[in-house]
Amino acid sequence: MMLEADKLCAWYGAAQILFDVSFDVGRSEVVALMGRNGAGKSTTLKAIMGLVGRRAGGVRFDGTELLRLETFQIARLGLGWVPEDRRIFTDLSVRENLDVGRRPANGGPAWSEERVFELFPNLAEMRERPGGRMSGGEQQMLTVARTLMGNPRMVLFDEPSEGVAPLVVERMAEAIVEMKQLGLSVLLSEQNLHFAALVSDRVYILEKGHISWSGAMRELEASAQVQRQFLGV
Repeated sequence: MMLEADKLCAWYGAAQILFDVSFDVGRSEVVALMGRNGAGKSTTLKAIMGLVGRRAGGVRFDGTELLRLETFQIARLGLGWVPEDRRIFTDLSVRENLDVGRRPANGGPAWSEERVFELFPNLAEMRERPGGRMSGGEQQMLTVARTLMGNPRMVLFDEPSEGVAPLVVERMAEAIVEMKQLGLSVLLSEQNLHFAALVSDRVYILEKGHISWSGAMRELEASAQVQRQFLGV
């Protein structure tokens, strides 16, 4: 396994958000964390990356325990994060944003500027454009490209299909599939079942901070009852 969470708990202040959450992600596997708004999906990713102040349980990345490490140390191990709010540098150009994310190869696929431009051809056409003058979908692609410039061995995606045009969603799905083919592991937080089904091998469903269901993505696609019970609005 590339990533293993064992009875992971997390709090914001006095409020407990995650309750004994356990799951795993294999090498070159795409796993989706699904659930309604407020289920704890984003908190799970932030807890893995050390961005939640109080955590308990265990999280191992390629055998290394993460809960005692700082966020920058976790990133140096080869764990990349694509946040929902993108966090690009709006005053910097596309090329400069990519330079900010550049790190030496860490055992995974080696990414260069030209290679991420092959993955996202739209970005190649706007190399000198400031991030603040890009659409939401273009910014989303830039965020993914910047993360890949850090040469991660695994990437966490927080709601990658949220608020972007269908064409960008399609390109994002193709990019995640290509990352898997290159040997990267992926964990994504997602509400969009159609998008998750395009890229994911397995799925865990969170409900009020607990894992309520898990199985192969094809099982979830085939079960209207599970979809209504855990994903319906």
